Amino acid sequence: MRWSSRRTVAFSALAIASIIALLVAGLLIYFFAVISPKVPPIDAVTDYKPKIPLRIYTADNVLIGEFGEEHRDFVAIKNVPDLMKKAVLAIEDTRFYEHGGIDWIRAAAAVRANLKGGFRQGGSTITMQVARNFFLSRDKKIGRKVNEVALAYKIEGALSKDQILELYFNQIFMGRRSYGFASAARAYFGKDLEQLSIAEMAMLAGIPQDPVRHNPAVNPRRAKQRQETVLRRMRDVGFITEAQFAAALAEPMRIASARQEFGTHAEYVAELVRQEVVAEFKDEAYTRGLSVITTIRKAEQDAAYDSVRRNVLAYDQRHGYRGPEAFIDLPTEPAEREEAINQALRARPSSEGLVPVVVTEAGPKLVKVENLDGDSIAISGANLKFAAPALAANAKPSLMLRPGAIVRIAREGDKPWAIVQVPLVAAAFVALDARTGAYHALVGGFDFNLQKYNHVTQAWRQPGSSMKPFIYSAALERGYSPATMILDEPLNMPGENAGATWSPQNDDGKFDGQVTMRFALAHSKNVPSVRLLRAVGTTYAHNFLGKFGFTAEKHPNNLTLALGTGAVTPLQMAGAYAIFSNGGYQVKPYLIAMVKDAAGTVIAQTKPAPTLDETARVLDARNAFVVDTMLRDVTRYGTGAAATQRLSRTDIAGKTGTTSDAVDGWFAGYGANVVAVAWMGYDDPKSLGGREFGATLAM
Repeated sequence: MRWSSRRTVAFSALAIASIIALLVAGLLIYFFAVISPKVPPIDAVTDYKPKIPLRIYTADNVLIGEFGEEHRDFVAIKNVPDLMKKAVLAIEDTRFYEHGGIDWIRAAAAVRANLKGGFRQGGSTITMQVARNFFLSRDKKIGRKVNEVALAYKIEGALSKDQILELYFNQIFMGRRSYGFASAARAYFGKDLEQLSIAEMAMLAGIPQDPVRHNPAVNPRRAKQRQETVLRRMRDVGFITEAQFAAALAEPMRIASARQEFGTHAEYVAELVRQEVVAEFKDEAYTRGLSVITTIRKAEQDAAYDSVRRNVLAYDQRHGYRGPEAFIDLPTEPAEREEAINQALRARPSSEGLVPVVVTEAGPKLVKVENLDGDSIAISGANLKFAAPALAANAKPSLMLRPGAIVRIAREGDKPWAIVQVPLVAAAFVALDARTGAYHALVGGFDFNLQKYNHVTQAWRQPGSSMKPFIYSAALERGYSPATMILDEPLNMPGENAGATWSPQNDDGKFDGQVTMRFALAHSKNVPSVRLLRAVGTTYAHNFLGKFGFTAEKHPNNLTLALGTGAVTPLQMAGAYAIFSNGGYQVKPYLIAMVKDAAGTVIAQTKPAPTLDETARVLDARNAFVVDTMLRDVTRYGTGAAATQRLSRTDIAGKTGTTSDAVDGWFAGYGANVVAVAWMGYDDPKSLGGREFGATLAM
């Protein structure tokens, strides 16, 4: 009886095992005979051709811009640091080098977890993730998972483990518009892979699971939690020691700003180049790995950017605090309060060094603010001076600093934080090689992130007195000389069609009687300039401007031409002043030196016209020489003297320019074969202030 019972049990077990075996065999036959042939070909991985973005560099090989569908820096697996690989393997696929594409042990654990509560735990290997990233969606569906398994087997049969890992390291999406770990290292930390610390490697390794939730730039706390999980896993599997684990946990995370991944602030340069390259190569420009070498040099671009930034901020400080950017209601519940602050600050446009914060406490002697990272910062003493009007008891509600106010703070080096504001005034700077036209530096505005409008190439503004040298050059061509005497006395001109009398005035309101042409230009005398233009002839002078590349219809054919009432761009002014610098030759500005393909082969190169080619002469050498001597007097003892003294330069020639009611401020000049133009003004033209002049505004 017992024997019969045992035989029945054994028979049943054998039958069940046979059924399971038949089912497995059937599934395998179905999988390899039906499903596997239907999966897409894997040419995309066996013949991997990643989309490489357009990259733009300075002449000294500093990256200044990147444009493309996918931001990617391809890195060979042999060049990936060992600990970086181990960080990924620890959290994603510890048995990667042991399984054949599917980790059945991990898959079984995932099935158990999923049966308990839905598809909550993944069993995907790195090979399966490669299959998904190249061919499939991220949906957690049975059909997609089966195809993923089939593709994983195909990939494992076609590629080595290192080749598969190389695909993963270069193809995976990492957030912040970055694909692959090398690009992510630059985007998040401003570093190459080999420069990363263990903590930074762990941070990157944790991102692929959820590039939004674990993005350290957007969700620093969640990213930190994920990083700790990666580090703990690395320690548990023996990839790092306990000491390395502790040190990495304690390391503070410093996430680079979106612009720190580039070597210098040349956003306006990069955008100009992008437009030129796309015009030539169309949409292919964004994917074929083109490298564009510009004529810009990092040191000069840095100096130009810092100068524009410094002058604009100084002007803004002189003209007072305008009040908070906005106000929000601060909930009393801590979690809601934190979310309200984060949401408000994420919505504020970023500007280099001008950090948006929310005021949490405000008093006449102490203001506390909170930044996006949740840090509380106390500001007191002299660092509240700029915003003092907003702390007064009788301040207007729109101006008052109170809890919930959104303001900006900044600091110099390790100095305490101070309350500042985003300037409203605009500015521009451009420098060219006066002999070839090659750009040396270009800053199209205060901050590209705040305004993409390039004032160097797009802003048509009144040049004011910076236009006078061209009127004086026309006079020289008519036979006048720097020693010619001109009367500096009140001048009343009858208006056209019996209109009101026009009486031009000197900026200082004074008259000096008989003065030389040289003196009149050096001191930017308006009345002598109008008299000179009347003697030369407005039509002659108007036509003469064409020699310098100015647009005729942008300038009046009347006596106000002497006061610069027409319109020019800073780039036009730079090209025009280059003619005085180089002895009379017109140059064509250019920005791109060469273009290389992904293999490094030069496929396009700019060949500037021969230096000082006589065919490019537009002005008699004697005329250019005399104007040059007059412009040097402007900077020695005239309106530009104070500014050039601040620069500690004795070799500069140039001219300041201030338009009527100080709406525009200019300085145009040159030295050492470089011509430069600086401009400042409001986009919606209005006075910069009664005590503001081109000599102080633009330099």
